[in-house]
Amino acid sequence: MNAVQLGPVGIWSMELRFGDKGEAAECAAELDELGFGALWIPGGIDDAVLGDVDAYLAVSKRLAIGTGIINMWKQKPADIAAWWKTLPADKQSRVMLGLGVSHGPIIGDAWKKPMALARDFLDEIAAAGLPPEAMCLAALGPKMVALSGERTAGAHPYLTTPEHTATARKILGPGKLLAPEQGVVLESDPAKARQMAVEALDHYRNLPNYRNNWLRIGFSQADIDTLSDRLIDGLFAWGGMDKIVERVKAHHDAGANHVCLQVIRGAMGGDIAGLRAACRELADALL
Repeated sequence: MNAVQLGPVGIWSMELRFGDKGEAAECAAELDELGFGALWIPGGIDDAVLGDVDAYLAVSKRLAIGTGIINMWKQKPADIAAWWKTLPADKQSRVMLGLGVSHGPIIGDAWKKPMALARDFLDEIAAAGLPPEAMCLAALGPKMVALSGERTAGAHPYLTTPEHTATARKILGPGKLLAPEQGVVLESDPAKARQMAVEALDHYRNLPNYRNNWLRIGFSQADIDTLSDRLIDGLFAWGGMDKIVERVKAHHDAGANHVCLQVIRGAMGGDIAGLRAACRELADALL
């Protein structure tokens, strides 16, 4: 198959995975009409994300649908490949299956080394018939980024910076997908914007994969422990639309060929109507 066309900018949304299904379908259709290249939805906590991929493929015409992520611990490679093979060719060409190893504190005693798990999973899913162009890896560290380029379409990093994007591009080389998620807070008041980002980030600082990556890219242990302004400002783009545009450009200049924007409103996100309004603003500025 040919590479999935994601376009330069997409939307990554928690709301469209766990919000009202009717409102979510209407929002996805509008994202398609606005011209976003892709809609990414999370799947790390359960085994049901492919049903939502089906739903969004049905209400859109051009929009690519990505998973950020399918949890390797919760779905079998053969089942994922079998689902993909049931899709008609025009829908297969709009699916990017982001796969991830999850986190030790979430998986518990069954946890095994991430690289070994990822290699075994990719061996099985390839044997089951899923082409590498249809999948990517949630990759943060250098070894996982390299594996994503060797075995899949490329990498889908989460909670990173343009500097990480530049490093990942050097590892991947040209021609591979690099699709970082970028949290954006459409709030110009510094205290309010950072508080919303802190609420969204608090859960993640207890997960070793993220902590290790933040240390690797130059943040300090104190930055992580306190969720410092330096960490918040590095991981999230906040302020006027000019600041959002600037951060997206920084990722593209660093080597990203697709940037997934996640609209942040705090720990609980927000309603889908609010997300739609924010996406209209982003489309006006970026598309």
